Amino acid sequence: MLGIAASNSIVAIQLKKAINQKGLKQASVATKAGYSAQELNDMLNGRRIMRAADIASIINVMGEFGIDANYLFGIEKGA
Repeated sequence: MLGIAASNSIVAIQLKKAINQKGLKQASVATKAGYSAQELNDMLNGRRIMRAADIASIINVMGEFGIDANYLFGIEKGA
């Protein structure tokens, strides 16, 4: 069974990259997705598991910035 960090890893890594590449603030992404800054930070750093509903919320928010689900799952390169 995967640990939290391992199960979150690809989406967390890609989301961190996208946030940095787009010059976004983690806290503003968190708020738009319906989370506190700490909740998103915990997901990105393997302290809280990302459920399917969490990922769906994050995909919706990142779509506003031109980042799609394929990128967040590591299927496409470049943000």
